[in-house]
Amino acid sequence: MGFTTGDFPPVDPATFPDIPYRERLKTLSRHWVEYGFGAPKVTTVIDIAKLVVFFAGGGILVSTLSSHLNPLHPSTWFFAPIVYQKVILWSVLLEILGVAGSWGPLAAHFKPMTGGWHYWARPGTVRVPPWPGKVPFTAGDTRTMADVLIYLGILASLIVGIALPGSRYAGAHTPSTGLVATASFVPTIVLLVALGLRDKVAFLGARSEQYLPLLIFFAFFSFVDMMVAAKLLLVTVWMGAGFSKFGLHFDNVIPPMVSNIPWLTSKRIKRLFYRDFPEDLRPSKLAKRLSHGPGAFGELVPPLVLLFSQNTTLTLVAVLFMIGYHTFIISTFPLAVPLEWNLVFIYRTAFLFLGFPAHDGYGVSDMTPALLVPTVAGLLFLPILGNLRPDLVSFLPSMRQYAGNWASAMWALAPGAEAKLDEHLVKGAKMQKGQLTPLYGAEASEVVLQQVLGWRSLHSQGRGLNSVMINQLGEDIDHYTLREAEFSCNAIVGFNFGDGHFHNHLMIEAVQKRCRFAPGEFIVVWVESQPINSGRQEYWVMDAAVGIVERGCWDVSDAVQEQPWLPNGPIRTQVHWRMDGYERVSHPRVELEGVAVSEVEVPL
Repeated sequence: MGFTTGDFPPVDPATFPDIPYRERLKTLSRHWVEYGFGAPKVTTVIDIAKLVVFFAGGGILVSTLSSHLNPLHPSTWFFAPIVYQKVILWSVLLEILGVAGSWGPLAAHFKPMTGGWHYWARPGTVRVPPWPGKVPFTAGDTRTMADVLIYLGILASLIVGIALPGSRYAGAHTPSTGLVATASFVPTIVLLVALGLRDKVAFLGARSEQYLPLLIFFAFFSFVDMMVAAKLLLVTVWMGAGFSKFGLHFDNVIPPMVSNIPWLTSKRIKRLFYRDFPEDLRPSKLAKRLSHGPGAFGELVPPLVLLFSQNTTLTLVAVLFMIGYHTFIISTFPLAVPLEWNLVFIYRTAFLFLGFPAHDGYGVSDMTPALLVPTVAGLLFLPILGNLRPDLVSFLPSMRQYAGNWASAMWALAPGAEAKLDEHLVKGAKMQKGQLTPLYGAEASEVVLQQVLGWRSLHSQGRGLNSVMINQLGEDIDHYTLREAEFSCNAIVGFNFGDGHFHNHLMIEAVQKRCRFAPGEFIVVWVESQPINSGRQEYWVMDAAVGIVERGCWDVSDAVQEQPWLPNGPIRTQVHWRMDGYERVSHPRVELEGVAVSEVEVPL
C-alpha cells in the first residue's frame, strides 16, 4: 500500500466482470482478509486530521472561547459543564452537516467526501419518512423547501447555542461557569423531532438517538438530575450494544474489522482471526473468544461499575478501560467511520464519571425519584422493543452498534440500468461508480465497488443475501450489476450507518417513481435483523417495477456455517409467500460499447 495508492485486488479489471460471481466473491473476500478495504494511507491521514484538528480542536476552541474560558488551560474547562454541553451541540452540528460520521471513502463518499448538507439542504432530494401513512403532514418522499428550512433552522439553533455565553442559575450545585440557557435547546429539540417525522435519515444522521435525550436533559432537568440522567444514557448505549453481541452474528464482525485496521500490516496476525485461511474464512477460536470475552464484557460489566461504584480507584480503572475500548474502535477505522462519536464517548466517560462521581452526590440514588423511573423506562423502551421487534425499531435506536445483527440489502441492476439513478434522481453526488470513474477508470472502479460485496459476504447476512439473490437471478447474477445497498443508499439519501431501514421498500418505491425501471431491471433482496426470540432472519425480494414479489427466511445458524463464496451453493431458505404469476424478466448482457440503455431492446 502506498500513500496515495491502495491495495488493489489481484484481478485484471478488464476481465473481472466476466468471472462467475461466486469466484469473484472468493477472490474479494480473501483479499479483504489481508488488506481490508485497501484504501490508500492518505485516507487514514485525512480521517485523523479531521478528527484531531477539525472536530476535537475546533470543538475545544468554540466551546471554551464562547464560554470565556482559556482553551490553553484544560484544568479550567475539562470538567466545566457548559463546555460539556457545547461539545454535545458541536457534535450534533457536525453530524447533521455530514462532516463527522459516515464521511469519506470508507463511508462510500468519494467525490465529494461529504453527504449531509449536500442532500438535506437541497429541495427535490429523496426523503424517507418513518410513518408516512400514520403521521399527518409527513406523506411524500420529496424534500420540500419546508424540509430545508427545518434543517437550516436546526443548524442555526445549534450555532446560537454554541456561541452564546452561559447563563447563571441559583442553587447549591450550580457551576461557576454557568450553563447553556434552556431557551437554546428547545428550538433544536422541536426542530429535530419535526425533521425526524419528515425524514428518518436526516434525523438519525444527526445521531439523534444518541444526542436528543441529552438535549432534553439539558433543557428540562435540574443540574444533578441532568448529570445522573446523562450517565444512565451512556450506560444504556454501552449495555445495549453489549447485550446485542450475544448470538451468532458478532463472531463474524471482529475478523473483517481487524483486517481493515490500517496500521496493522501483518498478514499473519490478520489471518489468525480466520479458521484456516484461505480455504476457511469463518471466524477462528481467537475471534470468538475476543467477541464474547472483551467484546461483550467491555460493554456490560465496566458500565455497571461506573454507574454504581463508590470507590475512586475502581471508578478510575473502569474509566480507563472504557477509554481504551473506544480508542481501539477508533484505531480500526471501521466502515461508516464513526470516529467522532467514539471520541465524544471518551470525553463523556471521563467528564461524567471522574468529574461528577457517584460518591460525590451524583449517583443513581441522588436523582429525583419522580424522574428516575420514567427516565430509565424511556431509555430502555426502544432497545427492548427493537430487539424483540426489529421491524419496528431499526438498529440505531435499538443500540445494537457493531453487533453484526443488521438489516441489510443487496441490489442487482440489469446491464446499463444503474445509469438511471444518476439520470433521474436529484442527489448531492453521483452514484459511487460515477464518483470513482474519473479517478480510477470505469473498470477499476467496478472492482472497488464489488470489493464491498466481499466484505458483506464475510458477515452472517451476506451469505443469506447472496443465496436469495442467486435463487432469484440464476445465471444472470454473473452479468448483472451487483451493489451493496448500504453504499448505494449513501449516494441517494446522503447518509447511512449500517441501517437497512434507510433503504427499505419506501425508498425503493421513491427511486422507482423517478427512475421507472422496467420489470426485472432493478431487483432488491432485503433482510431484517434477527429478533432476540428467534433464530431466523426474515427477507423480502422486490422487483422495483412490480413491488415485493417474495417473502421468506433463513436460519442464522445455516448462514454462519457457510463460506463467504457459497461453495456448496445457496444456503437453505424458506419461502413463505410469492406473488402469484410473477416471473422475473431476464435482461441480457450488453456487449456493444457506447449503446445507451434506451437503445437496447428490453424484453417484456
